[in-house]
Amino acid sequence: METNEIAGLIQKQGEAFEVFKSSNDQLIAAKADGKAVGDLTANVAKLNEALNDIGKQMLEVEKKAGRPNMGKDEATPEQAEYRKAFGLYLRTGEGDSRALKDMGRKAMNSGSDPDGGYTVLPEMDMAIERIADTMGGLASLADTITIGTAKWEKLVKTAGMAMRRIADGGAGGETTEPTFAKIAIEVHTAEVEPWVFNETLEDSFVNLEADLAAEAAIGFAEGANAEYITGNGVGKARGITAYDNVHNGSFAWGKVGFIRSGASGAFASTAPADRVVSLQHALKAQYRAGASWLVSDSTLGVMRQFKDASGAYYLWNPDPAGGFGGRFLGSPVTVDDNMPALGAGSYSLAFGNFARGYKIVNRSGTTLIRDNITSKGQTKFNFRRRFGGGIFNYEAIKLMSFVTGTA
Repeated sequence: METNEIAGLIQKQGEAFEVFKSSNDQLIAAKADGKAVGDLTANVAKLNEALNDIGKQMLEVEKKAGRPNMGKDEATPEQAEYRKAFGLYLRTGEGDSRALKDMGRKAMNSGSDPDGGYTVLPEMDMAIERIADTMGGLASLADTITIGTAKWEKLVKTAGMAMRRIADGGAGGETTEPTFAKIAIEVHTAEVEPWVFNETLEDSFVNLEADLAAEAAIGFAEGANAEYITGNGVGKARGITAYDNVHNGSFAWGKVGFIRSGASGAFASTAPADRVVSLQHALKAQYRAGASWLVSDSTLGVMRQFKDASGAYYLWNPDPAGGFGGRFLGSPVTVDDNMPALGAGSYSLAFGNFARGYKIVNRSGTTLIRDNITSKGQTKFNFRRRFGGGIFNYEAIKLMSFVTGTA
């Protein structure tokens, strides 16, 4: 059902874009002729918003597809036993703590032994991963790894050996040695604490496990996806816009290169797409295969209006085989509304091979503490998990800085 819905929305998007192009062409022609454009501008804005709305509908379909299945699906005997005991614990708080922990380890088949809570059901933990990927664009593009320690480390070779020529009979000598950099991404604890009225716990028809899983998943996803863009790395993930960003002409390892848009808080008023082309080519050729644009809905709405130098072709086009973002200059567009809106000095557009540039690190296991003491009439469910994120290849990601100046 979800597949048919998405296919229908993609078709609807293509049809809406044809209407958008026609109206935008009329707007461009009216401006060139010096005519009043108030009504045409409003109509184009309305059509742009309609395209954005189709994207939001597609996101909702993807969210529904990612909801956990807490029903009678296949499970091992250990998982079935733990599911039953865990459900009883959620509703009543009853159950032997040592036995529940032992069952949890068997059901999860995990070497982790989290303190201060019970390991959540396998379906609940997977739901957090699935929903997170549909709520944040960068999360769906980045390389994700699950570890059993507090830190992920990697050696990166930033320069290799160089060849040199030797004259006939020459003695030769040493060439340059390879250089390495060490990347370390730590995981930090995050929590989500939904609460439930005790009367709700007593209603057996409520699918409590699925509801709590969805609430926790959305809470973790919203917080994590914001950090992957703007987090400062202090007790949290470090976002792609929060590094030492420098003009791409002065790029050095450990910094993220940017191209200037040519206007403060906006694209350049003349040939705005030229700077976007420069951004695309700021990324080395070996990273462009598999690279994507990362942008918010509102900024994408501006980019949809860009045409080539001849004025004959739109640079953005729907992608029937892809998602809502479509393609710009031939590369896929991923929408992430955690990307900053257009503003003076903002980094509102990114282009990169994020699978080769950004790492999301999850610590295995999500824990849950049930608290029916703190607030009368309510039971709190404290979910905790550990994760982090950061750039591990600075060459693979480029930004656009919305400031004046040459590219």
